[in-house]
Amino acid sequence: MLQVSREPRSGRIACLNWPEAFPYRPEVSFDIWHGGDELHLCFRVREEAVRAVCAADREHAWEDSCVEFFFAPRPDGLYFNLECTCTGKLYLCSGAGRHGREFLPETAYAAIRRRCSLGDEPFGLRQEPTAWEVALDVPAAVFGLQTFKGLRARGNFYKCGDRLPVPHYLSWAPIATPKPDFHRPEFFDTLVFI
Repeated sequence: MLQVSREPRSGRIACLNWPEAFPYRPEVSFDIWHGGDELHLCFRVREEAVRAVCAADREHAWEDSCVEFFFAPRPDGLYFNLECTCTGKLYLCSGAGRHGREFLPETAYAAIRRRCSLGDEPFGLRQEPTAWEVALDVPAAVFGLQTFKGLRARGNFYKCGDRLPVPHYLSWAPIATPKPDFHRPEFFDTLVFI
C-alpha cells in the first residue's frame, strides 16, 4: 500500500519478476503526490542505454526507454495505462483487460503537462549510461475523476524497454506470471489518497 498525499512520496520500481529471462535491473524511482484535482508523477531512471524513437503520442512507447503508471481508480474493473517515453511521448488507454483497450481522446493527452530532462525530440539509440527524468502533471478529469482526495484506488508502476539492447521489465508491486505481462490488475497494489 502507498499513501499519496500533497507531499511527494517516493517509491522504487525494482521488482525483477522474471529474473532468469530478464535479469537486467536499471535504477528506477518515482515520486507521487496530488493537489486534489491533479496527480503529479516524477520518474528518475539510470540505465546502460537509452532509446527514444517514438516521435508522437500513441506510438509504441514500451519499445523505447519507458516508464508506466497503470491505475484503477474505481472497483468497476476499468483501468488506465499511462505509458511515457523518456522524451514525453504518451500512450494512454483504458479498458478492463489487455484486449479491447481504447485510446483516450486527444484532449486528455493535451491536458497532461510533461517535463523531460532529455528534451522532447526523438534521438534514436544511445548506447551509453544515461540518467534521465520525466515529470507528468495529470488532471483528475483524465481519469474521469473530480478529485483525488479521499480516493482509495489500485495501481502499479513499471519500467520497460522492449527494443533496448537489453530488454527489461520491472515493477513496483510484484507480478506472479510466467512471462512479462503488465496488464494484470489482480497484481495492482492499493493507493490511498489522503
